[in-house]
Amino acid sequence: MKKLVKIILALILIITPLGQVNASEEDTFRVGMEVNYAPFNFSEVSDENGGYPVANSPGEYANGYDVQFAKKIADGLGKKLEIYKIEWDGLIPALTSGKIDSIVAGMSPTAERLEQIDFSIPYYHAKMVVVTQKDSKYKDAKSINDFEGAKITAQLGTFHVAMIDQMAGVDKQESMDSFPTMIAAANARTIDGYISEEAGAESAIAANPKLTYITFDEANGFETKDEDTTVGVGIAKNSPLTEEVNKVLSSMDIEKEQAEIMGVMTQLTADEEESSGFIDEVKSIWATYSTLFLKGVVNTLIIAIVSTILGFLLGLLVAVIRGMEVKKTDNAFTYYLHKIINWILGAYVEIFRGTPMMVQSVIIFYGLKQYFDIDLSTMFAAILIVSINTGAYLSEVVRGGINSIDKGQFEACKAIGMTHFQTMVHVILPQTILTILPSIGNEFVINIKDTSVLNVISVTELFFMSKSVAGSTYQYFPTYLITAVIYFVLTFTITRILLVLERRFRDTDFIMESSTGANNV
Repeated sequence: MKKLVKIILALILIITPLGQVNASEEDTFRVGMEVNYAPFNFSEVSDENGGYPVANSPGEYANGYDVQFAKKIADGLGKKLEIYKIEWDGLIPALTSGKIDSIVAGMSPTAERLEQIDFSIPYYHAKMVVVTQKDSKYKDAKSINDFEGAKITAQLGTFHVAMIDQMAGVDKQESMDSFPTMIAAANARTIDGYISEEAGAESAIAANPKLTYITFDEANGFETKDEDTTVGVGIAKNSPLTEEVNKVLSSMDIEKEQAEIMGVMTQLTADEEESSGFIDEVKSIWATYSTLFLKGVVNTLIIAIVSTILGFLLGLLVAVIRGMEVKKTDNAFTYYLHKIINWILGAYVEIFRGTPMMVQSVIIFYGLKQYFDIDLSTMFAAILIVSINTGAYLSEVVRGGINSIDKGQFEACKAIGMTHFQTMVHVILPQTILTILPSIGNEFVINIKDTSVLNVISVTELFFMSKSVAGSTYQYFPTYLITAVIYFVLTFTITRILLVLERRFRDTDFIMESSTGANNV
């Protein structure tokens, strides 16, 4: 047990710096963005094309229109730029909780967002289009009302969703979480089109030759407000930084900068995505982004291994405490104290088994910072979240294992003078652990896959890295095929290793020494 504790502590010391988020400094401009929405912000593996290091994902570089403007703003402020890769839904919580100073991610100052944060003056003006298949019956549409019967969708959490209601007779689909998802749906023909702004559409069709996009003149296009089609820098409410950023942007020729920078970024993403077939696409993605995939694999395995071990120890402790028999006649205080602790542990088990880990992640990571000023690194938060979640599940597994042991063994141990602690440590728990080994191994495999939900708090595990690649290349299917293969190889290999270990343990005899010194198997 001592060796196991030492190994866990060593792993925690090694991995904690990987997810460390630097504290706010006066000379640092911390910017949050998705790093998966080309040409606004996308992922690269070097700074060869002017990319900028991603602070919470060492070895990854961000590039795009947003990145180049973030650089200019940071220079104008006289501060060092730090870019943080954050899921779209996590950007505003990250800003309001103080984990970043601003959002530069193609975000429009809608009325709903203005209730939560402030925005700078615009640094981009968008033109709305509809992306569809090249051979679609709607490809020659001249008006937004020429899509009767078409299945149209838009990105979740954007004003694009409301734009669909302006299209007469369309079959409005459920909103999708990202542009790569909508591109994949368009390629698969499960939708007839989606709403996008023109620059994003250009990058999408450059990487997907089967798609095209349709523009409309002012009379036949979407009715939009400036707050919808303009993009600003998101800043915390009543922050003096808003005025400083506005001053920098006011000194720039935004229209000229937009044309020049967006042209370069669109061309850059188009050049990178050219391929001659599906196999070539897969090879190209792996050749370019293999380091990001492998980094995601390492982080995923670290989180899964450490969290499963810690979760097992936590679940073991919870199950043992809840299973203790405390008689009121022996000690009334101990009896009621155990009742209270038992109720708390029961609530812990029910809450963490009854709520999604994604929700738990947001509450713990952003909530602790916003309301208690407890700033956890992403990696530490990931291990904490998965560990307590695993502990809740395994506590019930352990309890079931203990209950499966013949009651006669408890009575025999008591008869030879063993205490409850000795009985559990030397007799019951060794058998219990052997019994529940398959369940522990299954939980480990589940944790490998469930780390994917941690992308909501910007943990750079395999799935989050895959989203960056998919959003940067607009090649959704090849990217996630690679991801699926990696997950399968990981789970298949680990399952086989666990089976070998399980057989080894089953061949081991557990020796119990009685108080008289006699050995019994």
